[in-house]
Amino acid sequence: MKKDQMPSGRRAVLRLAAALGATATVGVLAADRLAAPDRAAGAASAPRRTPGAGAGPGTGAEPGAAGPAAGPGAKAARPNPNAYRLRPMTAYAPPAYRRALPPVRQRPFLSVAGAGRSMVLTFDDGPDPRYTPGILDTLRRHDCRAMFFVCGEMVVENQDLLRRMAAEGHVVGNHSWSHPLIPKLRPSRIRDELGSTSEVVERVLGTAPLWYRAPYGAWNRHSFEIGAELGMEPLAWTVDTLDWTEPGADSIVRRVLDGAAPGVVVLNHDAGGDRSQSVAALRRYLPELLDAGYRVTVPRR
Repeated sequence: MKKDQMPSGRRAVLRLAAALGATATVGVLAADRLAAPDRAAGAASAPRRTPGAGAGPGTGAEPGAAGPAAGPGAKAARPNPNAYRLRPMTAYAPPAYRRALPPVRQRPFLSVAGAGRSMVLTFDDGPDPRYTPGILDTLRRHDCRAMFFVCGEMVVENQDLLRRMAAEGHVVGNHSWSHPLIPKLRPSRIRDELGSTSEVVERVLGTAPLWYRAPYGAWNRHSFEIGAELGMEPLAWTVDTLDWTEPGADSIVRRVLDGAAPGVVVLNHDAGGDRSQSVAALRRYLPELLDAGYRVTVPRR
């Protein structure tokens, strides 16, 4: 037998060993290729942290627990090469619907266009458990909808009232967190006041406000810009009942009835002081408006 000759059985064993080795090598390379896109997808899907989210103005708090360290020194754990099998395919999923942001206004809306003799009743500064329930009771009795511009610090303590507003068809608007004079604030503080209130309303109701009103009716350019960024339109008023001065229920009723007209927006308050006169006045002027042919409604967006 020549030296280069080998029994057929031994040659078969060597061929089998070579084939198994090549298969293992290909498997390792394939697994490494599959792991690379998985790592990239994991990095791209990492959530961004929103400054100030979930905290009241001026707290400086940031949401959630601290995530893993980021930067050149951070080591990312290598994902399981087979993890991609558990990921759903989203390439053909329809995009999530997002409402288009409104334009940046230069002044707030003072009235609301509508069909026929429609008016809008608005209530600021609440919700307040002493007065808001009585206002809601009267509106429900007459099957009318209104707008409530709420303050974030009041919402935190009265979330059930906010849920009742939404459940009964009323529109919840943003009236800042702590009712400050907006033009005296830095833009970052304005963002905190409006942004934190929108966040707490969305957390309670599932949707963020689409309307906002500056405290004291004091607007500035920054408030219009930030409000638009948050997806809100600015709404002021046509008729001021001056109920915050506690002029008496008779005076409040007279101002509403004298100012009644199609498209009018009426300013009332359900918090921020003794609002018992506002509650009593609504019981009187609302049925008179309805008897006069007015439709009390809310704007749509």
